[in-house]
Amino acid sequence: MSGHIGKTKESILEAAVELFTSKGFKGTTIRDIAGRAKVNPANISYYYHGKQGLLEACLISFFEPYLSLLEEEKRKIDWEDPEICLHRAIRKVLVFQSEQHLLSRLVWREITIDSQVAREIIASYLMQERYYFKALTSAAMGGKSPSLPVSMLIIQLKGMLTAPFLNSQYISEVWGMHPKESYFIEKYYESIIEWLQTALHVQKNALYIARPPAPVIRTV
Repeated sequence: MSGHIGKTKESILEAAVELFTSKGFKGTTIRDIAGRAKVNPANISYYYHGKQGLLEACLISFFEPYLSLLEEEKRKIDWEDPEICLHRAIRKVLVFQSEQHLLSRLVWREITIDSQVAREIIASYLMQERYYFKALTSAAMGGKSPSLPVSMLIIQLKGMLTAPFLNSQYISEVWGMHPKESYFIEKYYESIIEWLQTALHVQKNALYIARPPAPVIRTV
């Protein structure tokens, strides 16, 4: 019996992810989800307390394992090479998102929307994510002076990790591959690591900051 319930809940969740991604949260109805999952609409209210609760369940089903991957590598920086831990965390995150590419797209899109769900559910998860990335990045620096402040490194790294799944169509056009393909993940991972090594190892005093030329003041 419990196995049947688990399959029903999983079917509802999968249908919600597909429809929320393609039609949007507001454009999807409970009946749409029930029809896709082949369940009675009452099951959705019973298990998830409606559409809002179902969206929250989608977010939780993403962030819980996602943050566990980061936490696992953060714990290892005390006895392993921190840079290797950071690299491994990056690859794990890419693989996880690739395997859950529809859910990943839904989650990162919801973050861009100033909704009650974003404020109450996502905010706490993002604080944990920032903590883990800061710990991993700071440890990987090993006392070096990076080319960018830690906060900017994290922002850029986060952007590169989410971009393929938030903008999968654009990435497919540029790279000729879909983010759900394992070959794409390997090539993209290599590109991120190349960028990261440069960002972590270039000294600030070695940077050249281009400045616009001084304006020419003409006298009459």
